[in-house]
Amino acid sequence: GRVASVPGAAYGLSPYFRISTATSEEVLAQAIARINAAVAQVE
Repeated sequence: GRVASVPGAAYGLSPYFRISTATSEEVLAQAIARINAAVAQVE
């Protein structure tokens, strides 16, 4: 699976980011769980 993130500034939406996926829903769910875990460590 493939997941890419792009800074929101490229779309006029700073400080957000855009996620593009080309993968199964299962892999996407795993990616979201990892992102949530990383954000929880920062908060």
